[in-house]
Amino acid sequence: MTRAVGIDLVEIARFARVRQRRPRVIERVFTPAEIEYCLARQNQNASFAVRFAAKEAVIKLLGSTEGIAWSDIEILMNATGQPEVRLRREAERRAEDLKIRSIVLSLSHSRYYAVAVAVAD
Repeated sequence: MTRAVGIDLVEIARFARVRQRRPRVIERVFTPAEIEYCLARQNQNASFAVRFAAKEAVIKLLGSTEGIAWSDIEILMNATGQPEVRLRREAERRAEDLKIRSIVLSLSHSRYYAVAVAVAD
């Protein structure tokens, strides 16, 4: 049974400008594992942008940002190349309160946009 859905769209060029003007934002928003993954990709800006969109989509399905740090939501790829969500601290507590057992992600990007859909059951 689907409990909640979140979606977010990010303009990659806009995210790239933020990254260029405020490089420390990457360390505030992403975990070390996410940063390592994105820096190893050919299109780093698209990789960061789609993970940012995924974090936003997860926040939307959780219903609130109150008390949730960006690093409480981690987006990684599993061994088969599928995106996975790892929740920590307040994000994990919120999911438990909502009786969310799992979150499935779909990530995509084009030349200009990155999109993420998160579905919780």
